[in-house]
Amino acid sequence: MKEFVRLRAAAFSAPPVPLPSHAVAPRALPFDHAAIKQHGNICVTWFGPEPTVIVNDPKLFREIFLNKNERFGLQRSILGVSKLLANGLTVHQGEKWVTHRSIINHAFHLDKLKRTLPAFADCCGELVRRWQDSVGADGAQGEIDVWPEFQNLAGDVISRAAFGSSFSEGRRIFELQSEQARNVVQMASTMYIPGYSLLPTKLNRRTKANAREVEELLRGVITKKEREMKDGHADKDDLIGLLLESNIKESQETGRSKPSMTTEDVIGELKLFYFAGMETTAVLLTWTMVVLSMHPEWQDRAREEVLSVFGKNVPDVNGINRLKIVTMILHEVLRLYPPILQLGRETYEETELGGVTYPPGVTFAVPIVCMHHDPDIWGEDADEFKPERFAEGIANASVDSPALFPFGWGPRIRVGQNFALLEAKIGLSMILQQFLFELSPSYTHAPCPVSTLQPQHGAQIKLTKL
Repeated sequence: MKEFVRLRAAAFSAPPVPLPSHAVAPRALPFDHAAIKQHGNICVTWFGPEPTVIVNDPKLFREIFLNKNERFGLQRSILGVSKLLANGLTVHQGEKWVTHRSIINHAFHLDKLKRTLPAFADCCGELVRRWQDSVGADGAQGEIDVWPEFQNLAGDVISRAAFGSSFSEGRRIFELQSEQARNVVQMASTMYIPGYSLLPTKLNRRTKANAREVEELLRGVITKKEREMKDGHADKDDLIGLLLESNIKESQETGRSKPSMTTEDVIGELKLFYFAGMETTAVLLTWTMVVLSMHPEWQDRAREEVLSVFGKNVPDVNGINRLKIVTMILHEVLRLYPPILQLGRETYEETELGGVTYPPGVTFAVPIVCMHHDPDIWGEDADEFKPERFAEGIANASVDSPALFPFGWGPRIRVGQNFALLEAKIGLSMILQQFLFELSPSYTHAPCPVSTLQPQHGAQIKLTKL
């Protein structure tokens, strides 16, 4: 534990990574990176009283998360804290997880997500116009910290895509969930103390008060949407409409008299969508702009592709599907700066993995960011930005394939990945259409592990109008 604390503190006080280095694994997961380097890809350590096996092997990662014989479950030690943020799909197990996953898969199908495209385009258009006004006259340069800009963009997109006409309620929920995410991350650092989340501390009281307000707001919006759907006046192009529509369809197909998901269940899934959506898209767009500023040759190639497909018109779904270079770039950014730094699973019964038998209660910690930077998997240039490695798709990009896991793997892979990638492609395309960009002299490259891998000192970018 002392070594973990020392390395964690060293990560936050470490000097910035020299440009244009993308070797972020030692900063993102210093303890795991050091353990792998010293003891190999499979090594045993302890987190408080819990034995933990670090697994830096794509083949074993896939075996754990495919979980064919249901040998691995969620970490029981962190379920309580996780439920404070969002009692949704990621914390469900068994039959409830199967039912919710089926309903949400229908709601998040790419064909249905296309119905939310106008919300994406409207929010990105407002961002671009605001940046144009801040830059000033043609040919002038302006400096913007894109990290808070993209956080706000993600919140606006989620609010409009999820709530449609109830945008004001959505915006308030986004603000509360942003604060809730910060609180829960802080609480997670004490998750090895039994019962900590039940103590009446100021942080715990504030966290629970936020949760109650979010639930009340969501319950009101859901009730209003259900009434509109019953009267035949509802707009079903927002995500609440899609989710409720899918819930009703699932109930009819299974012959249930009541919806498979209760109002409380829908509230939990929407809270999860807010947390996952606002983090993933914001960090992906931020690191993409930073990396393309470091590598202007790829910025030029991406812009040329976007202009050849869309010109200066608003991106559409058909064109988005033709963006090969932009897709390669986003995959490479997700490899170097994955939104999910680490995943964990626990053995609920005696389990064999990789020729070793483990007793119940052992945690397997899978450091995704370490695997994404492993030269044995990606080659000696693993820490370099080379989108061309994805020219033939994810399956042919690495030695042990597939080895790209930015959204997890197996049945529990993040259902919102299509939403995040669609939003990122639209946002990046609209920015490339209007601006050249480069790093500001004030920018400091210091990736920092919070709930995701975030720029510790912001992401200052100089923009030039095209």
